[in-house]
Amino acid sequence: MSVKINIPSYLQSFTGGDEVVEVTGSTIAECIDHLIGQFPDISKVLFAKEGKLLDYVSVYLNGEFADAAELTRPVNDGDDLHILYLLGGG
Repeated sequence: MSVKINIPSYLQSFTGGDEVVEVTGSTIAECIDHLIGQFPDISKVLFAKEGKLLDYVSVYLNGEFADAAELTRPVNDGDDLHILYLLGGG
């Protein structure tokens, strides 16, 4: 199943400048694992040492937020994933 992961500009240095990476998988987690298989260094900016998604990383499936507990959500051929950093401040 082919899924596109949209990579924000601040993470494109990990993907060789690619804005969109095509991956395969049947769940969000499998797609992210495939992304990491292609670009291993990106894992250090997405996941904590214990393998948990960093608190400031958010994932969207076809524009709908998927929290860390929903990474087992199924994906379909042609779906779009977006990986973004949450911004905060005061």
